[in-house]
Amino acid sequence: MTRSYFYPEGGLPPQSGRARDRAIFTNAYAFIPAGVMSDIVTSALPHWKRTRAWILARPLSGFAETFAQYVVEIGAGGGSARPEPDPGAEAVLFVLRGTLALTLDGVAHDLTPGGFAYIPPGTDWQVTTASSETATFHWIRKRYEPVEGIPLPTPIVSHDDKVAPQPMPDTNGLWATSRFVDPADPSHDMHVTIVTFQPGGIIPFAETHVMEHGLYVLQGKGNYLLNRDWVEVEPGDFMWLRAFCPQACYAVGDQPFRYLLYKDVNRHPVLTL
Repeated sequence: MTRSYFYPEGGLPPQSGRARDRAIFTNAYAFIPAGVMSDIVTSALPHWKRTRAWILARPLSGFAETFAQYVVEIGAGGGSARPEPDPGAEAVLFVLRGTLALTLDGVAHDLTPGGFAYIPPGTDWQVTTASSETATFHWIRKRYEPVEGIPLPTPIVSHDDKVAPQPMPDTNGLWATSRFVDPADPSHDMHVTIVTFQPGGIIPFAETHVMEHGLYVLQGKGNYLLNRDWVEVEPGDFMWLRAFCPQACYAVGDQPFRYLLYKDVNRHPVLTL
């Protein structure tokens, strides 16, 4: 299977263009198409050099409350020695292009496209570009929920190529999930996976569950059910789902439909706010 990882390049649509109507925000989900990720919606981040970020999701009262998700672009010589402002936050990095030089507790790693890193809370980490190329990656942040008697997770550095997609039951391999973390490990309170549908693969029912989601389309095309709406999705599109938003999909086209998926797991719901 040929793999690709879509990344935004910024810029601004020409004055000869017109406003497209693909962007959607409802009380159950938000759909942010790739074309929205222009220069005018980027942010500079404190203590980051030669860096800009598209912030796709953040905790929002009454919507999705557990995570933030960015697409970060670092120019040559850029990066940060103080990337994370919240000492209680954990993170996942997933590289879309370029080479990211990541240091975890003094150990250096070069992450190429498809590279994955899980960073536990309290870890000393830094990132820079590893060459004169621009590096673009996802940064998913969540406030870790400790549990008495369960140790903190340990760092994980991996790659898409090193994780075999696990077929879902009774799907003949048309629907599979690449898991970078053992789903039975209770120390982890979030999972970031890659979901792959071969052409014709489907989710044949409307999933409705407590987990919040961020879904970023890496490759291919599909039709996705978001609450009551069927939405055509393509590379670079982002779907942000609150808890219990019904969802289903089917892959279209002649190549695999793949997306990066966040969900919160393995914890009791908080009963008081």
